[in-house]
Amino acid sequence: MRTALRVLLVVVGLCLLYPLAVLAFYFSTPRQNATLDKVDTIIVLGCPTKADGSPTPQQRERVLEGVREYERGVSSHIIMTGGAAHNHFVEAHAMALLAEANGVPASAIVEEDQARDTIQNIYYSNKIMEARGWHSAEVISSAYHLPRTALILERYPHLQWKEDAARWPPEYGLWERLMLDWKEGLSCLRIRMHGLPAFRG
Repeated sequence: MRTALRVLLVVVGLCLLYPLAVLAFYFSTPRQNATLDKVDTIIVLGCPTKADGSPTPQQRERVLEGVREYERGVSSHIIMTGGAAHNHFVEAHAMALLAEANGVPASAIVEEDQARDTIQNIYYSNKIMEARGWHSAEVISSAYHLPRTALILERYPHLQWKEDAARWPPEYGLWERLMLDWKEGLSCLRIRMHGLPAFRG
């Protein structure tokens, strides 16, 4: 009987420790590697459009945060990054159109249209920065997505970067937010344990 109780306590303890470990790795991820007021470029990470090409709530909020930071003078350039990863609409182009509709001049926007995931978002954005002699960036994405993005950015030690969270879409309730946080927490734990998947452009 005592052995069964001990086993039960161990199982319960592990069940409690696992989510704590996941969340600890998730929330302890750094959000910058330098203190920056202004940067060479803002990078808005891609997010799929709806099936008709209109912005999804997350895509809308990421772009609008980019617009706010541009208007605040953080940078005079914005890289919109994302290819046609989830449907036939190129995310970068859809995001650029939304930014232009909100007052950002087309001349300030660079469209990166090859990336199909977050690793490629950073990879191809870095290529654009190298080609233009840019060395610092503010990376904008949904709040839950930024810890995993930081783990990717850590692979680019030559870059100076900080992150900025887009607002949660008002359409999202608490449960939806918690599930997104949990899913990303698991992704961060996997990356810390096994590293990032290999990618060469």
